[in-house]
Formats: sequence, structure tokens, C-alpha cells
Amino acid sequence: MNLRDLRYLVAVAEHRHFGRAAESCYVSQPTLSTQIKKLEGFLGVQLIERSHKQVMLTPAGRAVVERARKILTEVDDMVELCRAAHTPLGGELRLGLIPTFAPYLLPHLVPALRTELKELRPLLYEDQTARLLERLRHGELDAGMMAMPVEGLDLNCEPLFDEPFVLALPSGHPLADKSEIDLNELKDLKVLLLDEGHCLRDQALDICKMVGASREEEFRATSMETLRQMVASGAGVTLLPALAAMTNASLPNRAAFVLRPFAEPTPKRRMAIYWRKGSAREEAIRAVAEVCRNLPVLDKLASPAELLEEV
Repeated sequence: MNLRDLRYLVAVAEHRHFGRAAESCYVSQPTLSTQIKKLEGFLGVQLIERSHKQVMLTPAGRAVVERARKILTEVDDMVELCRAAHTPLGGELRLGLIPTFAPYLLPHLVPALRTELKELRPLLYEDQTARLLERLRHGELDAGMMAMPVEGLDLNCEPLFDEPFVLALPSGHPLADKSEIDLNELKDLKVLLLDEGHCLRDQALDICKMVGASREEEFRATSMETLRQMVASGAGVTLLPALAAMTNASLPNRAAFVLRPFAEPTPKRRMAIYWRKGSAREEAIRAVAEVCRNLPVLDKLASPAELLEEV
């Protein structure tokens, strides 16, 4: 048994298809199939059920894959540890970000990283929180920028900043003339939400529950931009993170809706960066966190009312 064969097995488990698994491992399908059969022979147990319609793991296969992932993650971390010993703030850093955050922070973060950490080459991935955590724990990512809290004693984290929410309303809405919105005023409104799986949906739901607001279930957006356009069409109101709200000035139909800050206490979310405990890239990850915290754009988040005057 060798590490290569374990990687083949994990690839089959992830792709549920021998051809795609072989392609991801840069080998031919016959080679991958032969090596997995040899692995089964060595272990003396069937790991994969093969049929013309689907590829499934046996109970033993699932158990072996779970352990194989842990072994491969440890080996990859060991390799990264040796590489990082030479250039701890250099090389590739696989960084995941949630979709309600990535498009609005990266235009500020990427140039800053190029200036402050010249030898670091960030590889950026956008996905929902659950998938980012899965990839982080499987060693496919070095770190993930997500909203707190994220459960897991196997992860370290550093808070980055607090991001306030603002209310987006159609321009003709009765509350559009107010300078700020009291949270309790949400209880008379239908709040538009993102689709299942987005952590922003859960955060908005928590706020709705707190003040007794109803939520519009007939419409669910798959992205922040769709959500914004639904408000512009008059379908309802929504909560926007402040960084996303700052991009309003560039929208051609920005006059179709207005943004209003909330009165104190302002609802907000705390963004953080997470990584595996014992990761060889911890020094680089902490350096990225420091660069992020020092971004000038984040100074504007302390005063949502002033921020919205600019957009």
C-alpha cells in the first residue's frame, strides 16, 4: 500500500466516477482501476461497488476513505511544513472565501497582498461555508474566510472585522425617507433572503426572528446581486452587508432602491479566517489576516451612515 493508491481511492470517493477520478489524478482510467484493485487485494476487502450505472463505496471503503483523507492531509501538511521553513511567507496559499464576502473584499485585499506579501501567491476559491469547511478539513484549502461562529475544535481562527448590515428598500418604500431604520420596524416588512446554504441567510433569519419579522419564501435569490435586483423590482426589502452595499454606486439602476443604516444597536456579522490546528501555513495565514485588518476600506465600516453617503 502506498500514498498514491490512497489518493486514487479518495478521488474515486469524491467523483463517484472512475474516469473523472483518473483525470483529476492525471493518470489513465485503467491505471487507476488496476491500482485500486491491488489496494483491495492488499487489504483483503472490497472497497468499491462497481456497476454500469454508478460507483459506490462499501462500508469498509467509506471507513478506509475517511482514514485515508486524514493520512493524506497529515502528509501534505508535513510537505508544506518543510517548504514553509524556507519561505514561511511565500509560495502558494489556498484561500477560500464565502460568496457574500469574496467579490467585495478581494478587490481591496488582493492588491494589498501583492504589496505587503510579495512572495506569497494566493490561490482563491469561492464557495459556501459548509463546502469550504469540508475542503479545509480535507486539506484542499489552507484557510477559509467565513462568518463567525464556525464550530470545530480542530480549527484555529482569528477575527478580522465586524461588518454591519444595512437595509435595502425599493426607492418608493414608505421607510425610504427615514435617515435610519429601527430594527423593530422590520417586523412589518417581508424580508427577501438568499437560498439555502448561504450563511448570510441564517444571519438574516436570526435578525428576523429577533424582531418578529416575516420572510418572503416565494422568492429566493442565489446571489447577492440577484437579491439586490429583486429589491429594485419592488419584491421586498433585504439586509445587505456593508461591503456589498458599497458597490451600489456602480449599478446602472441604483436609483431604483435606497440603502438605509440601522439605528443602534446595529446588526452586524463578524468575519474571521479559519485554518487547521497544526497547519504548516499558520505564519502566512496570520500575515494575511493582518493585511486584511489593515485595509483602509474597513475603516468606513465603523460608521454605516457616513459610508452610505458615498454610495
